Amino acid sequence: MSSKTSRADFEAVFPSLVKDLSDHAIQYGIPSTALEWFQNSLNANTPGGKLNRGLSVPDTGLALLGKPLDDEQFKHLCTLGWFTELLQAFFLVSDDMMDSSITRRGEPCWYRRPGVGLIAINDAFMLESGIYVLLKKHFRSHPAYVDLIELFHEVTFQTELGQLCDLLTAPEDNVNLDNFNMDKFNFIVVYKTAYYSFYLPVALALHYLQLATPANLRQAHDILIPLGQYFQAQDDYLDVFGKPEQIGKIGTDIKDNKCSWVINQALKRCSPEQRKVLEESYGRKDDALEAKVKVVFNELDLERVYREFEEEQVGKIRSMIENLDESEGLKKGVFESFLAKIYKRDK
Repeated sequence: MSSKTSRADFEAVFPSLVKDLSDHAIQYGIPSTALEWFQNSLNANTPGGKLNRGLSVPDTGLALLGKPLDDEQFKHLCTLGWFTELLQAFFLVSDDMMDSSITRRGEPCWYRRPGVGLIAINDAFMLESGIYVLLKKHFRSHPAYVDLIELFHEVTFQTELGQLCDLLTAPEDNVNLDNFNMDKFNFIVVYKTAYYSFYLPVALALHYLQLATPANLRQAHDILIPLGQYFQAQDDYLDVFGKPEQIGKIGTDIKDNKCSWVINQALKRCSPEQRKVLEESYGRKDDALEAKVKVVFNELDLERVYREFEEEQVGKIRSMIENLDESEGLKKGVFESFLAKIYKRDK
């Protein structure tokens, strides 16, 4: 039995969801130009990434059941997976504007495309609201319908709390490295990334299959949140040290004054002279100053620091997975699949 959902099979579900949202808009008499714009936004911003969050929903279902999904289970779990991708699209369109980012997935950010600009704000709202239109259409009669709605609302709020802390800790127009510390970094990571990227897909599958209990949701949480912390540290590392042609974007964390894992590690290790360079150069929209920051990062051998952190963190996560109590309905394979997708990734 395959333990993974094929990307092609998952992608095949998305056009029907675009049609569902189009039909829902058409009932209100939406002009054809606006409908076409909405469809273009859905297709430009939702598919196209790694789709890890979306694929994790049916993959979790497979791991939980230990047998192939029937046609209805597969369609429903893929549909819920696409809701996580719509949520991701909502966050990314918004985040790129807040960060003045240039590229996303190897293409210009949505707001930077011809004729889009600030319309992207409304497009982001529509990506999010589409989740609830589709939830009602496909899951109104499901016993866990209210749980699914509340889960999306709660995870969205948690993510926005993390984004708020990120923006307040590291405003682009006021660089102050004294604001940075690992406690703030961890709060930002847990709430901005870990809940929607790791906990949400597993919780969705548990609720859909009516296997969710307070105990197994807590077990899932206690493994998936540290997994999300590892993932974000890895993402921050790739933003600085990854190759743009591999990661699909130009890293902007240094110029954007981000409270990232990399700068926090540098601040823990730098000399007074190196600290001065960082204070004068970090968070500036200047290529030459960005290069100076990278010189300090290289002097501190942060690539080695990251590799050591990665092995330590992954060792802890593997130990938690190994000690998982499967009597509550969870399976180790759920978490092993997540870890396999991100361990040692370079994009």
